[in-house]
Amino acid sequence: MVAMNTTEGKVAWQAIVSAYAKPDLRKSIWQLVNTLVPFFGLFYLSMRSVDISLWLTLPLTILTGGFLIRAFIIFHDCGHGSFFRSQRANDWTGIVTGILAFTPYYRWRHQHAIHHATSGDLD
Repeated sequence: MVAMNTTEGKVAWQAIVSAYAKPDLRKSIWQLVNTLVPFFGLFYLSMRSVDISLWLTLPLTILTGGFLIRAFIIFHDCGHGSFFRSQRANDWTGIVTGILAFTPYYRWRHQHAIHHATSGDLD
């Protein structure tokens, strides 16, 4: 195992993450689809299941929450401008996913940029 704080470790790490360094439109759209479709489907089923059984509703809402977390991760990547190549696409996707997460996109993006600017170099 190579220590990450060495030059050799940094080179190895860069080789691992290089495939994810640039946005890929197909992968981005696929991530949106396989996050938002299950989220809305599970949300709908959760709402419908309340009248049937709370024991059925509980696991459905837990799964829905998991997909909401995925939507927030997409929101986060849009805030960094890294989900799509187009800043406009990042902004629109960030606004929509921010609505789902009850988080105002532009305000959060600004505050998060300050966080990164003042937290030091983590690389």
